[in-house]
Amino acid sequence: MFQIIGIVLLFALVFGSYIISGGKMDVIMHALPHEMMAIGGAGVAAFLISNSMTVIKGVGGGMAKVFSGPKWKAADYRDLLSLLFQLTKTMKSKGVIALEAHIEKPADSTIFSRYPKLMKDHFAIDFICDTLRMMTMNLEDPHQVEDAMEKQLEKHHHEALAPSHALQNMADALPALGIVAAVLGVIKTMGSITEPPAVLGGMIGGALVGTFLGVFLAYGLVGPFAARMKDVIEEEGAFYKIIQSVLVAHLHGNAAQISVEIGRGDIPSSAQPSFLELEAALQALPAEA
Repeated sequence: MFQIIGIVLLFALVFGSYIISGGKMDVIMHALPHEMMAIGGAGVAAFLISNSMTVIKGVGGGMAKVFSGPKWKAADYRDLLSLLFQLTKTMKSKGVIALEAHIEKPADSTIFSRYPKLMKDHFAIDFICDTLRMMTMNLEDPHQVEDAMEKQLEKHHHEALAPSHALQNMADALPALGIVAAVLGVIKTMGSITEPPAVLGGMIGGALVGTFLGVFLAYGLVGPFAARMKDVIEEEGAFYKIIQSVLVAHLHGNAAQISVEIGRGDIPSSAQPSFLELEAALQALPAEA
């Protein structure tokens, strides 16, 4: 919502100030189509040249995040802690054998199946199951497990941020591409140097529209989109750090409720459940957990 308001304000204030100060929109509108073709086309072409298909598709999905925000809401964090509580409690009270049935086939697990939204995130489920699987194979050194999880998180985070970096690179290039378009406009103007001053003024004004558009698109739209995309991905990454916190706390010998309480402390403040809210959610879990 705020992103849409920001875009409206951006156009209203920039072009409104230009019009109020006596600027004529007909110069901009006349030059806009071919200047946008040069700058936008060159920007898109450079983007396609410099990125893989995976990153290009990621930018498309990331643009949706710019407006929708992080996919994980407060209820999802509470569900994650509840899931980890059930798994760690099962492992501690019933042993490794009881846990294996759940982590080998999460889709058939009575524990995992209670959380359909979490099940749609393949990385989160694989991250949990792979780590617990390591524990069942007697890898019980908390530091080794934490180090292995950290490497997985770094890899996932690096790949997740690639689309925002690609969009930021495009934003960085747009001012220079605007200059390219402006120079082409000046070259065109110099070829008509014998025209009257009024005609030359219009042609020079049209050339300068290219510089304006490059800077405007870079710092008014594409750059902020890239920054917002990065912030959303960073916040979503906190979701996976909680998995690491809870499972490492479990390996240190803490009770299941203590482990999830440690994880609760890592949840972003805007989505963090209170101690009492988490306790109520855990008490509402089926007795079999």
